[in-house]
Amino acid sequence: MASVTEQARRKQIVDAAVAVIAAEGYAKASFGRIAKQAGLSSTGLISYHFANKRELMDEVVRTVLADFTEFVLARTDDVAGPAAQLRAFIAANVEFASERRTHLVAMLEVARAEPGDGPDPVLEADLRGLADLLRAGQRLGEFRDFDADVMAMAVRSARDGLLLKLRTEPDLDLDVYAGELVTLFDLATRRTP
Repeated sequence: MASVTEQARRKQIVDAAVAVIAAEGYAKASFGRIAKQAGLSSTGLISYHFANKRELMDEVVRTVLADFTEFVLARTDDVAGPAAQLRAFIAANVEFASERRTHLVAMLEVARAEPGDGPDPVLEADLRGLADLLRAGQRLGEFRDFDADVMAMAVRSARDGLLLKLRTEPDLDLDVYAGELVTLFDLATRRTP
């Protein structure tokens, strides 16, 4: 188990990596630039905690995904009913993008630069959970009949599209974006009388 000091140093390095990647891109995220951003005296302090750039980038992705999951769950756990949970999920995704934009941009940069060897298990679990929520809404009669896997992918794609949009439009009105996404998927899933 890492000491408190080691955990704090790793967090400092990951936070600096996020800032560098978001500002300068993955290709320019060298240990030298990350060390400078973190205020470290040498890159050796990074190498002590991370064997190579890939290991550090994996930790960046893990950290952002863990923060994202905690953030979204805090806003959806106490919401009753699948339709309300879907609305809360979409709104929480956009809110996270608003509050932690650099984290999401950094994660997207890493994912584009270092595609994995197959589907990411965390993202696939997220997609399965969303499809399960949609199926539950269908069983309860809150949602119309549709392919839950396709709809889950559409929701995730809309969320991922936001990340791309933020790269080109940093001043995007996220309240409007969230409202439009909630309306879009409310209309797409709603059971009509």
